[in-house]
Amino acid sequence: MNVFAKDNNYIASTYGRFPLEIISGKGSLCYDREGKEYVDMGTGIAVNTFGFCDQTWIDAVTAQLNRFQHVSNLYYSSPCADLAELLCVKTGYKKVFFSNSGAEANECAIKTARKYAEVKKGKEYYNIITLVNSFHGRTITTLSATGQEVFHKDFTPLTEGFIYANANDIEDVKSKIANNKVCAIMFETVQGEGGVLPLEKNFVKELSKIADEQDILLICDEVQTGNGRCGKLYNYMNYGIQPDIVTTAKGLAGGIPMGATLFNYKTKDVLKAGMHGSTFGGNPLASAGAISIISRINDQLLDEVNAKSEYIINSLKGAKGIKGVTGAGLMLGVEVEGDAKKIVNECIKRGVIFLTAKTKVRMLPALNISYELLDRALTVLKQVCAEEL
Repeated sequence: MNVFAKDNNYIASTYGRFPLEIISGKGSLCYDREGKEYVDMGTGIAVNTFGFCDQTWIDAVTAQLNRFQHVSNLYYSSPCADLAELLCVKTGYKKVFFSNSGAEANECAIKTARKYAEVKKGKEYYNIITLVNSFHGRTITTLSATGQEVFHKDFTPLTEGFIYANANDIEDVKSKIANNKVCAIMFETVQGEGGVLPLEKNFVKELSKIADEQDILLICDEVQTGNGRCGKLYNYMNYGIQPDIVTTAKGLAGGIPMGATLFNYKTKDVLKAGMHGSTFGGNPLASAGAISIISRINDQLLDEVNAKSEYIINSLKGAKGIKGVTGAGLMLGVEVEGDAKKIVNECIKRGVIFLTAKTKVRMLPALNISYELLDRALTVLKQVCAEEL
């Protein structure tokens, strides 16, 4: 059997895969079994921060692999501690909990918020406000936090205690707080799976103000927006706020599963020994990979991310079949006149890999992608959109 038949036979049918098998890659280029070359504009959904087989990352992970690949969290290990220090120094946060994914990072944030409120206000303060059109993960609890009915319908009953407010509607948020015992507000600065929709800056600042005034924890989900993706190390920095908890994953370790939950001075000591844990959280290989990634996200790279973002937006402006572009940094959604999935399929046939987000073509290229490859990808996208598929 080829990989397509084997996949269909043996892997649970949970993915609507595109008809493409990738067997190798380097930088922002990858290749299928026939040797055809593709420009990768998706990076495994914002995971391969510096593209395929980045040599600096390989060297860091290989060096750790030759020391030891895993040690239980019952003991200490340097890569885990070094990464935590690096993240805290770069962000101003005080402590970090490591896990394996964005959903787990969000689970940790939810547990922390409820425990914080129980101690400060009482056990009845367990409700968390999230936003309509948000996406926070696929565990039962993070699915419950997700403000999209389409993800809920097959898995009821959901975890209780999540209340959905309209994005960019501060009065709706205030009303939800007034009528419920709320412990936290949880949000993405850019709603990725919701269509690559940035929140308005005034709305986010008001969320921060209300949370501070009422001692409600502010949780910023930076699973997709973080690690340089939106032109800052974490995108809350573009909004001039400092949430109480920040979650991240995806591009953190450059291709090895890893999530992180960052705590400020209010939340750093909420979780005590035995309250939370993870077998693989802070794994030495993942930590070594993450140190390699985070240590290279500097001002020069972030300036390049912002310049490339502007370049992409200007290149697509006014193109036939393209209505507009939303997003931030190198997390962009292209609103098209045709069917986004058909457009992405046709782009793959022509050697460029894009993603979708609802009705948009989504792009999440490597942060260090060259302008030459950007031009190649954008030329194909414009050609396909102009054909009005």
